[in-house]
Amino acid sequence: MVAAAHPSAAAAGAQILRAGGNAFDAIVATAAALNVCEPFMSGLAGNGLATMYIAKEKRVRSLDFTPPVPLNFDPASTTKAEIAAGPKAPGVPGNLAGWCTINETYGTKPLGELFAEASRLARVGVPSSAFYARLMDFCLDRDYPDLWRETYLDPLGAKAAGQVLRQPLLADTLDAIGAEGRGYLYGGPLGKTMTEHLQSIGGVISMADLERVQPRFMEPMQVDYRGMKIHTVPPPAESFQMLLTLAMLSETDIGAMDHLGPDHLDTVFRAIRIASEMRLHYNKRPRAEVEALFEANVLDRLRTRLGDGRPVIGRTEQWGSGPMTETDWTKQHTTSFSAADAEGNLICVTQTLGGIFGSGVVIPGTGVCMSNYLNWGDLEPDSPNFLEPGKAWASVVAPSIGTVDGTGVLALGTPGSYGIMQTQSQAYVHHLNYGLDLQSAIEAPRARLWDGARVELESRVPEATIAELKKRGHAIEMTTPLTMNVGGMQAVSYNPDNGAMVGAAEPRRAGAAVPA
Repeated sequence: MVAAAHPSAAAAGAQILRAGGNAFDAIVATAAALNVCEPFMSGLAGNGLATMYIAKEKRVRSLDFTPPVPLNFDPASTTKAEIAAGPKAPGVPGNLAGWCTINETYGTKPLGELFAEASRLARVGVPSSAFYARLMDFCLDRDYPDLWRETYLDPLGAKAAGQVLRQPLLADTLDAIGAEGRGYLYGGPLGKTMTEHLQSIGGVISMADLERVQPRFMEPMQVDYRGMKIHTVPPPAESFQMLLTLAMLSETDIGAMDHLGPDHLDTVFRAIRIASEMRLHYNKRPRAEVEALFEANVLDRLRTRLGDGRPVIGRTEQWGSGPMTETDWTKQHTTSFSAADAEGNLICVTQTLGGIFGSGVVIPGTGVCMSNYLNWGDLEPDSPNFLEPGKAWASVVAPSIGTVDGTGVLALGTPGSYGIMQTQSQAYVHHLNYGLDLQSAIEAPRARLWDGARVELESRVPEATIAELKKRGHAIEMTTPLTMNVGGMQAVSYNPDNGAMVGAAEPRRAGAAVPA
């Protein structure tokens, strides 16, 4: 089973499963196809993380493939606008290295076979969805280079729903990587073309940066929540906010409260804000200091605050100035996808270009779009997320794996910037506290909390609940019934007793779950 944010990408992964590949093979095929089908969200030049359950090892592992800040990056002479778009904005490409590490460590198929469907889709073309057309309409007013327009727009300057996006240069690049492996980028011809072009227009990524890229396997952090142990990536990622939210809620019988009632939502919102505050204080601290937040005496203090009824108002976003945005949803261009196989392997990957089409810089002759992932760091030296050359900085994604009695049962992740840790917590509450099936848990109304008291809440919540939440200090703003501001969740579950798999896909984006 594969669940991804585009049906053709999920189908590419399912096709590999049918051909005898495992979940790790399928996730790589899906990742490559997403580069073709949703190039505004992620691609081989982006960055990401994964959490996986390896059945033969009965082990959960995380993989970090977000490389350090470029060695030649100079934060003192760089403006926030320059890391929002343009040649200084890209992070060092990590996604391709991550895909290859997954394939080399746990896969069974050659890389060329895993990339074949993505290459085919790039050549024959993918029909654009209404979602894609909406994004492209927004992008027409942005100051993107001419090559971006040539790559992603039709000759009339627009990409309406139903028109076909063809990317023959990207197909050639995928074919070359499939034949030559990661070295085609990291030290090879693609890397040379990429760095020479970026430096010619004022960028800073060098071949030395590419040659230093080395994804890292890590032991995930975890928390017990209503019979399931939930695992996600450890520091320097900020994903522990999700686990801390659930840890605070673990001794509260939320399921006894009316579903979507004021007590349910108020309790969850308060937990999210408290956990967010702790994330900002503990950003990039040593792992031992972060893990100390989960000790009983600390959790007792946090739970006391959770239940004291006083409004919780504070920051939910970045420590410093934060990503620049024209509208809230423009910075949430990330994708998450999950896969499971009959052996019981599970994997969830969340990867990104940063913002919509990242930096907007397309590398000539390759079809590769660069990220603007540096926009998720800070230029202020006193920030814990300072963009120090050659050093890691914190990621906001939280791909998660759920286990029961040490066996993998669930892979779940979402995009959504700093909302990732918020909305995944809400989905786990829907699923584990209220017993909603996986698809219903993803479809249930969610909220995105912002700095101060602001809450964007989907409009499928009772009016009486909204009125009471406002009385309790939440600045509620109602959205449409379904909004991508609350993420784009994809999930797959596995039943170890009978091998049954269930896929759940996000209706807020063009998600699909495809069985093999």
